[in-house]
Amino acid sequence: MGADVAIVFARGGYPTQVIESNVDRCASIPGYVNQVMSESGYACDPHLVSVVPTMHDINWTNVKLVVECIPERLDSKKTLFAELEQCVNTDTILASNSSSFPISAISEGLKTAHRMIGLHFFMPAHLIPCVEVVYGSQTNHAIAQQLTELMTSCAMVPVQVKKDLPGFLANRLQHALSREAFAMIDAGIATPEDIDKAVRFGFGFRYLAAGPVMQRDHAGIEIHAAAGASIYPSLNNAPTIAKSLDDRVKANHLGMKTGQGFFKWTPETIQIERKRYDNILKQGLQIIQNEIPKIK
Repeated sequence: MGADVAIVFARGGYPTQVIESNVDRCASIPGYVNQVMSESGYACDPHLVSVVPTMHDINWTNVKLVVECIPERLDSKKTLFAELEQCVNTDTILASNSSSFPISAISEGLKTAHRMIGLHFFMPAHLIPCVEVVYGSQTNHAIAQQLTELMTSCAMVPVQVKKDLPGFLANRLQHALSREAFAMIDAGIATPEDIDKAVRFGFGFRYLAAGPVMQRDHAGIEIHAAAGASIYPSLNNAPTIAKSLDDRVKANHLGMKTGQGFFKWTPETIQIERKRYDNILKQGLQIIQNEIPKIK
């Protein structure tokens, strides 16, 4: 994820350093960056991205922005930002790519809370245009605007999330959908395969052209209102995750990483699936590429 975020900044012409302590990953990142940039179609210099093994290898004097991309553990993130507080300049912006933890929780007790902010990318960061700019309770609003402009210059589509709540904007929308999807799986209403088909080849297919708000203007708001009045009372409202998810977590059936999730995976099928997935994302990106500069 960190390497993909670095590619985004290089796309905007900004020199970026990746800190990677794992020896093998550290060695592989330059080749990965070269490959992605050569395939992307963007005119960007791979030499803008460099890799170092530790924080001590960074000359912090010239660093204007730090984006944390470590695993989702609140204690680890708090420790990292406490260390960064001792290294960076007084005007360096400190951003977290956390997908779930409020920036206010990460910045709690730190003197730098006013210049800490969420900058949440979606995987793969260099292919998914949207990025969330998430305000913490103490975040200076001028920093949010500065990052919004920076992301736009990197050919991204930033959205501002002005209240620091779990899941931010996109993940809350995504989990609202998935809660209903997995509830229907639990109830035997639909199979996982048919759930995916309904989203990909049904209403989800339209989202490339227009989001749920614009869709209502296309279809007619009164039609949505009538449908909502009928459907909302029967929607799942459980405060806990679905049994189909919980059972798989307890069985360590976590998806591709363990070879079993809702579907079975082998190294060969994982490679085929990831290639298929990335190819479709790239084709989708080509479709909307001309719209990105026009979005305000």
